[in-house]
Amino acid sequence: MAKVQKVFACTVCGTTYSKWAGQCSACKEWNCIQEEILVKASPKEAAKSAWKKGKKREKPRPKKLDTIRTGTTMRRQTHDAEFNRVLGGGIVDGSMVLIGGEPGIGKSTLMLQLSLELNAKVLYVSGEESEEQIKMRADRLGGNLSDCYIMADTSLENLLSQADQLQPDILVVDSIQTITTALIDAAPGAVSQVRQCSTELQRFAKESAIPVFLIGHITKDGAIAGPKVLEHIVDVVLQFEGDRNYTHRILRTIKNRFGSTSELGIYEMVGSGLREVSNPSELLLSQKEDRLSGSAIAATLEGIRPMLIETQALVSAAVYSSPQRSATGFDLRRLSMLLAVLEKRCGFQFASNDIFLNIAGGIKVNDPAIDLAIISALISSLEDVALSSTLCFAGEVGLSGEIRSIQRVEQRIQEANRLGFEQIFVPKFNLKGIDRQLYDIEIIAVSKVEELYNYLFA
Repeated sequence: MAKVQKVFACTVCGTTYSKWAGQCSACKEWNCIQEEILVKASPKEAAKSAWKKGKKREKPRPKKLDTIRTGTTMRRQTHDAEFNRVLGGGIVDGSMVLIGGEPGIGKSTLMLQLSLELNAKVLYVSGEESEEQIKMRADRLGGNLSDCYIMADTSLENLLSQADQLQPDILVVDSIQTITTALIDAAPGAVSQVRQCSTELQRFAKESAIPVFLIGHITKDGAIAGPKVLEHIVDVVLQFEGDRNYTHRILRTIKNRFGSTSELGIYEMVGSGLREVSNPSELLLSQKEDRLSGSAIAATLEGIRPMLIETQALVSAAVYSSPQRSATGFDLRRLSMLLAVLEKRCGFQFASNDIFLNIAGGIKVNDPAIDLAIISALISSLEDVALSSTLCFAGEVGLSGEIRSIQRVEQRIQEANRLGFEQIFVPKFNLKGIDRQLYDIEIIAVSKVEELYNYLFA
């Protein structure tokens, strides 16, 4: 007979308790512990429910480190260059990839489009949509419909049984919060259900060498719903983000055991699905003919990809006693630091003004080399003097007003040169070893914020 057990689990980190408590002792969150009923299956039931491979798997044994061969990992290339980039070069056999994002951002569209474009057998399991709904989206996206198998079910046991019989090249589960197992008597999306289902899918991926893609829900705070162990056991965690008011979407790498964690892919949402953007600089730069004050172009890096984006600043007299500070796509605390540097080192008066900062295009930038463009846009708006559209900036600003060196300055210069800019401001310490004659763009070196101001506004 199956044994019934009641436990109290934290919905944030998955820690279990024997009784209810107001605060989780592990993650320190309040009002996150919920009661769950667990049904422990008997050995016979567990043997029927759990997925078993037909052939016996050889037990692993210890090996000397110098006898292990490297470079044998096979990657499956897709037709999507942006998706290959964020994965680190392609899909690894036996890997487990988790994709999270807001509702309606395009996660299902991305995975179904990828399934239709691959020249491989794909099993697409949906626990949220019917087969007719998926077929309607597939007709709109186009692609090879004959190699894609669709199944609308929420049972983990049936999912693994059908995948074992079909032996697909790739398995897609949409979404992990809707899949349930008969071993646990809990509601779909509960901590115990998500933990058990993800563990069984990981075992299936590793033993069968079939890549598994999981689509996950997110909470109101932007974190992936379910226990934190879900992000720990998967190999890759991707965040699909964007603004509904913009047509482009960003696929950002949060965790990657097979590549870099600082890569991103940019897509544009069109009527026929998601279109990859190979040149994001042209998309993120505005096409205005009249230059207005408060706008500066920054040469930034996302992973190994150089991009030129537009920073916009608006400085106006404060209406209320406490001035406003607002930043979109940029860290508000770093904006406060840059304002303090301009006031202390350069004598500008920003304390009595409202300041609004925006990174054009709706993307979020964490590169410190964008500081030079930010302060240029702030001074331009304060002085009400427009900057030339042929200028771009790349440099980090320190607390003493110095322009600190940045990484991969040559790639930033090449990107600005390719897009037709005439001048680029870079830190003076980055000029060592750079041959200026290789570029058509004029490279201007600055070491302090005062030098930048004298060159632009004096």
